[in-house]
Amino acid sequence: MPEQTHSENLKDAPASQSPPADENEVSLLDLLIVLAKHKRIVLGVPFVVVVAAAIVSLFLPNIYTGTTRILPPQQSASAASALLNQLGGALGGLGGLASGALGARNPNELYVGVLKSRTVADNVISRFELGKLYGEDRLSDVRRRLEKETTIVAGRDGIITVDVDDKDPKRAAEMANAYVDELMKLTRVLAVTEASQRRLFFERQLLQAKDNLTAAEMVARKGLQKGGLAQVDAQGRSMIEVTARLRAQISLKEVQIGSMRTFAAEGNPELQRTQQELEALRRELGRIEGSSPIAPIGKGEASGNSGLDNLGRLRDVKYYEFLYELLAKQYELAKIDEAKDATIVQVMDKAIEPDRKSKPKRLLIVLFSALGALFLSITWAFFREAIDRLKADTERASRFEILRGYLGWK
Repeated sequence: MPEQTHSENLKDAPASQSPPADENEVSLLDLLIVLAKHKRIVLGVPFVVVVAAAIVSLFLPNIYTGTTRILPPQQSASAASALLNQLGGALGGLGGLASGALGARNPNELYVGVLKSRTVADNVISRFELGKLYGEDRLSDVRRRLEKETTIVAGRDGIITVDVDDKDPKRAAEMANAYVDELMKLTRVLAVTEASQRRLFFERQLLQAKDNLTAAEMVARKGLQKGGLAQVDAQGRSMIEVTARLRAQISLKEVQIGSMRTFAAEGNPELQRTQQELEALRRELGRIEGSSPIAPIGKGEASGNSGLDNLGRLRDVKYYEFLYELLAKQYELAKIDEAKDATIVQVMDKAIEPDRKSKPKRLLIVLFSALGALFLSITWAFFREAIDRLKADTERASRFEILRGYLGWK
């Protein structure tokens, strides 16, 4: 009996281990059977889709891409900035103003923004009459279509690439080059470089200093005609010169701080250092003016017409003369730098008429259409098989009919 039991166990062991392998084999066979059962759909649908995709892709118009590459001006220390940094303390820190007032920025991002501006787009639209070409009546729709057909990117190498798609290869190249032309036209009237912005800054400050100097000269002339000039020794006249210079340096520091606050936080070390220098200059000026009998700058007119008051008026004139001379020099330097930057954009690769189409990729269209159709047909085959098996099971079929009734599929 034990031997018989043992032999029976040995016979049962393989039988108990074989079902998993059999089940896997049956599962794979089931999959193949399902695909074979619906082979007309699984193979027929992708074939029809491939033929249709090939026919449709043949009727798609060829699209050509005009490409131009430009190199915007890179940030560098200008002649005026270098000179101002060398003069440093003598000019009241104007070197920091020249480099800091504009703030740090990426020139590539700036020029990409200009190329994508509405002004450039409208000029390109008007130049090529894109409204008629695209069949759009509203200008906003034409801009949107042009934006879709245009790609403007700045690479890590600092080169800006402009790609324009069009059915006509010649027009595609001309439109890409037109973007560069419009960029150059716009940058001639906009202060986009450091030199041009610095020139505008000094131009405004120079005009204001000129008006202040003219007003101070008129006040001093009237005072001298009425009250004369007090006798002051050489030390006193030297104090007038020092006071005027200090006031000019303080004015420049105040302008510098106001400019820095547009891009720097209060905790910025450079801003804090400049504020400390300003306070030191003010303390020095207060010490000198406190020991001087001459009225502070701008106060000469309020104290009468004495000789000392007129000396204060003359000091006002000296202060504005010094400030005007300083700003005039920097204005001329800024104009020189701006002239050097006249050619602000360099065209590395001018767009030429492409000899090959860029779109459509007909082979990829057919391939992806075939893969998509094959996936959908296989999915449909298994779904159809699952429904058939569900209907064959009477119990599940009745429950499925109940579900269909609730879902309103009858």
